[in-house]
Amino acid sequence: MKRTALLLIVLIVVAGCNNFEKIHSEALVIDTHTDTPMLMVNEWFDLSKRHSPPDFRVDIPRLKEGEVDAIFFALFTGQKERTTENYLAVYNLAHQMLDSTLTGISRNSDKVALATSSSGIEEISKKGKTAICLGMENGFPIAKDLSRIDEFYDLGVRYITLCHSSNNDICDSSTDPTGPEHNGVSEFGKEVITRMNQLGMIIDVSHISDDSFFDVIKYSKAPVIASHSSVRSICNHPRNLSDEMIKQLAQNGGVIQICILGMYIREADTTSTNYIKREELRKKYNNWQYANDDERKAAWAEYDSINRVFPVELPTVAEAVDHIDYVVNLVGIDHVGIGSDFDGGGGLADCRDVSEFPNITRELVNRGYSLKDIEKIWGGNFLRVFKEVEAVAAKNN
Repeated sequence: MKRTALLLIVLIVVAGCNNFEKIHSEALVIDTHTDTPMLMVNEWFDLSKRHSPPDFRVDIPRLKEGEVDAIFFALFTGQKERTTENYLAVYNLAHQMLDSTLTGISRNSDKVALATSSSGIEEISKKGKTAICLGMENGFPIAKDLSRIDEFYDLGVRYITLCHSSNNDICDSSTDPTGPEHNGVSEFGKEVITRMNQLGMIIDVSHISDDSFFDVIKYSKAPVIASHSSVRSICNHPRNLSDEMIKQLAQNGGVIQICILGMYIREADTTSTNYIKREELRKKYNNWQYANDDERKAAWAEYDSINRVFPVELPTVAEAVDHIDYVVNLVGIDHVGIGSDFDGGGGLADCRDVSEFPNITRELVNRGYSLKDIEKIWGGNFLRVFKEVEAVAAKNN
């Protein structure tokens, strides 16, 4: 009798393991935000080779292990003083990252391909390849030149995170230490929103201030995304979205892609050496406003060193899925997804890189989410928004 009971338990456990693996394999897995292009500009970084955490989170071997169907590589540029020289510098850096990324895709065309549309993601996935999509984190490279939106769109960029950690010409940031400059979206920012709608480029509201967010919802004629943000009611960080923001995002038809960066999942321990050292570093580099590319590289090297010497206890997958649960309970299953922020600080104790994405699926299965639910969370909701953005553009052209 005891042997029969034990065998039954083993069979149930094995069936559960196989179930989540099957579900993960069947779902269209899309990660809407990584900062991997910052690595791509280095000649020594080879996308085809497996790299190791904590410094590297995304490469082709691990994309395959994690069964990732599509991933957004964001062209990240930190905010600087808005001078002619700095506008040119970040514009050139964005192009450098874009060129390096396209080269990396071309060199590995048997395993990955550039996707520039919702249908492209689906078609590439059906061929057994990973679709790499392009985003731009921070509209700073646009400067005050609306034509640059068209330029980057023509080169494959399909979303713009309107600002980063400081205010820019488009809108106010959620974390600028000087406070608001435009009290939301600027007049130029309204033009940016209109042009992105016309082109079919997705507007990303991660990093922007609350007032900027509500302005975007007001002015955009297409659904928008938060490519890598979490829930403020669980983790009180200005980068996260409040309940009212999540409700407005859902009414807009958009989606919040839960960011699995520790400080957005669980409130930071401000007394820890890691936190104190990172705050000192942030101030040293003027709230991540780098003077030049060498300074940017030095800052990231120091950041990595702090995390190695003074490791922080990372949140778990379970804590990240708490954020998903919260959104589902607040506005329903159709408005939540996942944006890892890998290679930009993202990572959990039990999901350190893209190869470990199945761990998230396992937690969702354990909490009773159905295959249909998980398909929506992993990519279906984002893909719906992408299609609606394209449809709005098609109506205007």
